[in-house]
This record gives sequence, structure tokens and C-alpha cells, in this order.
Amino acid sequence: MSTLQLWTLGAIAGFTIFLGLPIGRLQRPAPRLQALLNAIAIGVLVFLFFDILSHANEVVETALTAAKDSTGSWTRFVSYAALLTIGLAVGLVGLVKYERVLSKRRIPRSVGAAAATAPNVAHPRRLDALLAEPGKRLAFYIAVGIGLHNFAEGLAIGQSAAKGDISLAVLLIIGFGLHNATEGFGIVAPMAAEGDRPSVGFLAVLGLIGGGPTFVGTIVGHAVVNDALFLAFLALAAGSILYVVVQLVQVAAKLGHREVFAWGLLIGLLAGIATDYVLVAAGA
Repeated sequence: MSTLQLWTLGAIAGFTIFLGLPIGRLQRPAPRLQALLNAIAIGVLVFLFFDILSHANEVVETALTAAKDSTGSWTRFVSYAALLTIGLAVGLVGLVKYERVLSKRRIPRSVGAAAATAPNVAHPRRLDALLAEPGKRLAFYIAVGIGLHNFAEGLAIGQSAAKGDISLAVLLIIGFGLHNATEGFGIVAPMAAEGDRPSVGFLAVLGLIGGGPTFVGTIVGHAVVNDALFLAFLALAAGSILYVVVQLVQVAAKLGHREVFAWGLLIGLLAGIATDYVLVAAGA
């Protein structure tokens, strides 16, 4: 496989995320549908959180086993454990702090729709103005968290190819491509749940944030094989996704429809597990 072919397949694996984004254009979905979409997103993200965390912890446990067997150093294990802790803290607490800063700068909801023409939001490209609506803000956070996760997936693809294991690299591309298709839905579900109908341009930006890092990670992973880098991005992704899950659960509490929520949560979890079976069945 040539470098260009690898990069092309890495891009395809990342940009399947766009397949789920059009759902965000639903106009005024019914309350039960809002609850269902929100719950499915939670299910997908809960699966992703545990999947990401298990892969990150696997790197740390491998270092621990090597240190115990005297084939590695205890310093390496401690540094990896610290990296996992710091990454989780930055991903989780960092978004909490960012949310606090953004809320202070955001226009109060009580101001009403007329505020959209006020001088202080005359520049729609400003991040605080763009993310004034809660649905869009959560979608942005999810895209960032998934982007960090997908960068780590791209690293795995690139590093497999760099080590000469082309069959594994191809299997990872197929599996991650299927997985990313469900992640696109997870990104836009909060907007559908809140009744926010995003523009096509905003959806495109979310797709680039969430899916683009798979392509970038493939390039970096092919050039640099580094377990610490892989671990750092997995930890950051796990922390940020955990933050978003907490936010979406709060949205679910407001929407009600507990039975619909339970079914949606189950559907989301099963969707995540099903895409993961592709890799497990292939032995990747």
C-alpha cells in the first residue's frame, strides 16, 4: 500500500462521520423523537467512553506488566499512569472551565431573538456567539471529544501501516469508518433534541472537527510511532466525552419520556457495540 493510498483510506474512515450529520437538519421534531435522539446519542457516547478508556488503560497496563517482568521500567509505567490522569482531568475539567467562561460571555436567553441583531453579536463567526444556543454548544463539545478520539484512531491506522501490518491497517480503516458513521449522529442529536436547526455550513464544520483528525492522525501515525502520544489523545477524548454525557443526561431529565429514553439508550449502546464487532471478529 502506497502512502497516498493509506492517506486516502484514512480520510474515508474519518469522513464517514458526515453520513450521520444530516439528521441535525430535522425541523421541530416531536418531543418523543427529541428524547429518543438524545438518548441514542448518550448510548453511543457511553460506549465510546468505555471503549476509549479501555484502550488507554491497556497502554498503561502493558507498561505495568513490562515493569513487573523487568522488561520495562517503573518510570515508564508511572509516567503513562500520570499521562492518563492528566489527560482525563484536562478533557473533563477543562470543558467545565470553558463552559463557565463561555456562559459569562454568552447573551442571556431572556434577551430574546432580537438580540441576534445587537452590536455585540454582529460578528457571527465569534465562537461565543456561534455557540450561544445550548444544542449547538453541546454538538461542538461532542465533535471536539470525538475528534480527539478519532485522532487516536488515525494514529492506530498509521502506526499499523508503519510497522508493516497492512492487513490490520485496512481492518482498522473499515471498522473505524463504520464506527464514525454512528458518531456523526451522536454529534447532531443534541441540536435535534433542543430544536436547533443548524446551517449546512455549521454541520460541515462539525464534520471536519470530528472526522478530520482521523486523516491527520493517519499521517502522523505513519510518520511517528509513539505510545505516549496515542495515550494522551485517548485520555483527552475520554475526559471530554464524559463531560458531554453528563450534559446530555441533564437534557434527558428535562425532556422526560423515561421509557423512550431507555430504548434510545439501548439502541445507542448496541449501535456502538455492533460496529466494534467488525474489528473483534477480524481479530484486529
